[in-house]
Order: sequence, then structure tokens, then C-alpha cells
Amino acid sequence: MNVDPQEVKKFSDLASRWWDTQAEFRPLHEINPLRLDWIDRLASLPGMRVIDIGCGGGILSESMALRGARVKGIDLSEDALGVADLHSLETGVTVEYEAVAAETIAAREPGTYDVVTCMEMLEHVPRPAEIVEAAAQLVRPGGWVFFSTLNRNPKAYLLAVIGAEYIARMLPKGTHDYERFIRPAELAAHARAAGLLPRAYKGLVYKPLSRTFALADDLDVNYMFACQRPLDSTVSPDGTPLLLPAPTGASDDRH
Repeated sequence: MNVDPQEVKKFSDLASRWWDTQAEFRPLHEINPLRLDWIDRLASLPGMRVIDIGCGGGILSESMALRGARVKGIDLSEDALGVADLHSLETGVTVEYEAVAAETIAAREPGTYDVVTCMEMLEHVPRPAEIVEAAAQLVRPGGWVFFSTLNRNPKAYLLAVIGAEYIARMLPKGTHDYERFIRPAELAAHARAAGLLPRAYKGLVYKPLSRTFALADDLDVNYMFACQRPLDSTVSPDGTPLLLPAPTGASDDRH
């Protein structure tokens, strides 16, 4: 399976604290309104059938359901899913959860979902390209796929690993493995190889003075990436997909 057991254990051990907004997952709670609004703006969530890959304790899954989407969350940490289920019962927000690999459900339910999300998860698996391919299989023609991950460059290492884990202690030490960070150009290449059309990029930046996060065009550290499964209208007369160019500098060492 495309899974690192140590990564699953890492998040399973923290499962009871998923919904504590002052604990280890505080950054996820703080960025969630930003990523939710960006997804909703592009894909219009009300009435959409959505699958959230690597949903963890359900922070994004529940918020998308509150926007009117029909949401299924999947993860390989049964402890995290147990917390997600319990929180869903407590809040009355309907989300379906299942402990299943993305590749497995993609083979079972191809072309089923209007929107696929996979946020803060690709950098925790051995073979991220296979997750991208599974997401492409799950989405219907014309549907949207959203990823978020961390760029691989010295700035990202300093801010996301040294700064966030060791200095500010916003995250537990060992949360991230820098070697698994993914440059935007690499993620775009995975998407194209899976038959998806890149559509938009957006960075998430931390403002230390206000201690808040904001959306930006800066992709140097945390970034989100949106793409679509093509319809006929997204292909040129010669059959060439109409692709969004990679962000400036995405192929060099800065990204």
C-alpha cells in the first residue's frame, strides 16, 4: 500500500486533540476558513458530492458539509476517523467516513465525485503521484480536484520545519520530512500525467506580527493547487489539453 505506517501512527497518537483549537492542530483550524473559501469560490460546494482524501479528524470535511456539500471523508487512521465520527455526531453535521486507501476507493467508485480534496497529505505518503492519479480517477469529467502541500526549497525548510516545529512550536517536532516536500512544478506534472488540467495556484502565508494566515500569490512555502478533469470543451481542436502554465520559477530551486 502507498502508506507510511509511522506517519499513520504519528497522527493516530494525536487523534484525541484534532478538535482542540489550541493544541497541535491549531494551524489547521486557522487555515481552514481560507482553504474552504478558496475551494468554494472555484467549485461552488452547495449540492456537490465531495470526497476528502486524508481527512484526519474531519476539520475540512465538516466545514464543506456545512457549506451544503455531501461529503465523504477517507483516511487510514482509524483513531482519527473515530474522532471525526464522534465530532460529527456531536455537531449534527452529516459526513460519511471510511477507513480506506484512496487507490482502493478510486477503483471502486471511479468518476463518482464532483469535487476531490487532498489537503496537507501528499507530503506524508511514499508515492504522492499515485494519490494524484487516484484523485483523478475519483472525479467526474468537469469536476474539480484540490491539493495542498509544502514546497521544497530552503525557505520552506527554514519556515515549515525549523521555524514551525523547533522555534515557534506551532507543530510537533518531526511532523514533516523535508525530503517529501513537493515543488509546484512537480505537482503540476503529476496532475498532467493523471489527465488533470491545472487551473489555479494559491499560497498560504503566515504573518508573524498578527499571528494570522492569509492567501497570497507566494508559493514558496505552503500552497494550494486546483485542477479539473477535462471535458471536450477543455481540449483544443488538435486534441491538446488547454493547460495553465506552471507558476513563474516553479521549475527552479526556488520552487
